[in-house]
Amino acid sequence: MTSTATSAVASEEGGLRGWSAARRGRLARLRLTSLRLRLVVVFGAVALTAAVSASGIAYWLNREAVLSRTQGAVLRDFEQEMQNRAGALPEHPSQDELQHTAGQMANSSQRFSVLLVGADAGGTTVYGNSGGLSGFSLEDVPESLRAAVTKQQDLTSGNKSPYHLYWQRVVDHGTPYLVAGTKVIGGGPTGYMRKSLEPEADDLNSLAWSLGIATGLALIGAALLAQAAATTVLKPVHRLGVAARRLGEGRLDTRLRVSGTDELADLSRTFNRTAEALEKRVDDMAARDNASRRFVADMSHELRTPLTAITAVTEVLEEELDAESGSIDPMIEPAVRLVVSETRRLNDLVENLMEVTRFDAGTARLVLDDVDVVDQITHCIDARAWLDAVDLDAERGIHALLDPRRLDVILANLIGNALKHGGSPVRVSVSKADDGAVVIAVRDHGPGIPEEVLPHVFDRFYKASASRPRSEGSGLGLSIALENAHIHGGEITAANSPDGGAVFTLRLPQDIADLTDPDDEVGGGGADGGQDEKAVQDKGEA
Repeated sequence: MTSTATSAVASEEGGLRGWSAARRGRLARLRLTSLRLRLVVVFGAVALTAAVSASGIAYWLNREAVLSRTQGAVLRDFEQEMQNRAGALPEHPSQDELQHTAGQMANSSQRFSVLLVGADAGGTTVYGNSGGLSGFSLEDVPESLRAAVTKQQDLTSGNKSPYHLYWQRVVDHGTPYLVAGTKVIGGGPTGYMRKSLEPEADDLNSLAWSLGIATGLALIGAALLAQAAATTVLKPVHRLGVAARRLGEGRLDTRLRVSGTDELADLSRTFNRTAEALEKRVDDMAARDNASRRFVADMSHELRTPLTAITAVTEVLEEELDAESGSIDPMIEPAVRLVVSETRRLNDLVENLMEVTRFDAGTARLVLDDVDVVDQITHCIDARAWLDAVDLDAERGIHALLDPRRLDVILANLIGNALKHGGSPVRVSVSKADDGAVVIAVRDHGPGIPEEVLPHVFDRFYKASASRPRSEGSGLGLSIALENAHIHGGEITAANSPDGGAVFTLRLPQDIADLTDPDDEVGGGGADGGQDEKAVQDKGEA
């Protein structure tokens, strides 16, 4: 008689799970920048995880079921054969008896190999093998299993047998085997059995391939589903992005077509409400801005008529002041000079405001002429009696197609600003850039412009000192100079020189004919032509 107690010594391969973990690790390291790609990857990862988990569980359950069923049947048959046949052998059997019994035991329904080990009457160890000399041998049995089979156990209340049945799964030259052994209780041979598990391994491999194919199909299906879902979700998002870009480009009438009641539909409705409110706000601001411009223009024109009369009176008063007869009472002479000075200042302010309104309304036009830039600068300096305070560093012969009157306005503002705030000598240099542009630099020798003021020097009505809001200037000169440079297609920049003082750099293209409409040009050019054009515009606006 033998009693059975099962124990296993086995190691399992986790290849499929290891592959899936590595795959997930690689996916986690991808740099995903596209929302569509992220959706596909997330769907794919979820599907892959679910498929691999289901396949792993199914494989493990089927593997255990197949191996347990085969193993249980083989061990029961082997145990039965040991009880019926090996247990019938004498205590000291001969080799022939062992060989014959091993052959009979191998012919059981499970068809396993048998090895019987015993001792004959002389104490010599004898073997009986079901397969002859080339069959199952003792070397094919693991050492640990042999030690466990031949070890006699202590008898206790929980252990009624000194020997038990032990088994182990091994792999020999790539083929899996089930090896088991036990010893006949009460004296007799020790029996070992080996059963090939290759058919079961083939079945499990086929199952693994089937599960792998199913996992791949599930992954492909998830990718297709993710693509369809991404298209459904991202199409409204794409339309929203296009609408936002159109709104940013200034097309405030952009609206989205809304359908459905989901979150994307709510987002589209919110966008439409926002665009509508923004359009209304911009329209209101544009209306207020137009009203403000119209008010400034109307106010400037309305002031011109009384200002013309006042200017005529102040000119008479100024002549009286300069006359030798002394007809002006010395007590009121300071007041008269103040009136003359403030009238000139008011006249300049009105002219500047009218110029600003022309720029804002887009009615400013160029009267182009081919002029010598150095001659224009010399004329500007001479007309304002700045010859002693300005150094001109330029060679004659630099010609450009531009509006002489507007160039005079730019130069007068830049040089006058340098003389007023920087101090003489003011240096004006003229050069040509590599691209043919005319570059005029105006540098003073004053303290320079504070860094916090530099970004605002061209702002309208900007004063560097808040404590001195009233000065001889209107705060519009530099902004008008910049507008005149822009209408020429040029630019003015302000900076501080490393050697001290401020530097204003005017850059004008040499030929700006392509910036103007030929129908808008007035022939003749020159200062007089500019004044005529200005007068026509002023009269038209009035």
